[in-house]
Amino acid sequence: MAKKKAKMIRVTQVRSGIGRQEKHRRTLRALGLKRHQQSVIHEETPAILGMIAQVSYLVRVEEDEA
Repeated sequence: MAKKKAKMIRVTQVRSGIGRQEKHRRTLRALGLKRHQQSVIHEETPAILGMIAQVSYLVRVEEDEA
């Protein structure tokens, strides 16, 4: 049986983490976002989707063409 190719998503930080809860700032760091307007690409896994849900008001998510 062939392995399914994992769906990739692009996560872009669109709002600053300054003045936010410490837990949310740590979640941004865990996603690999270090500065405003930075984008990172991740596989669409339950762990990543949970982190995105926690900071959904700070990030924009779109499907990556890769």
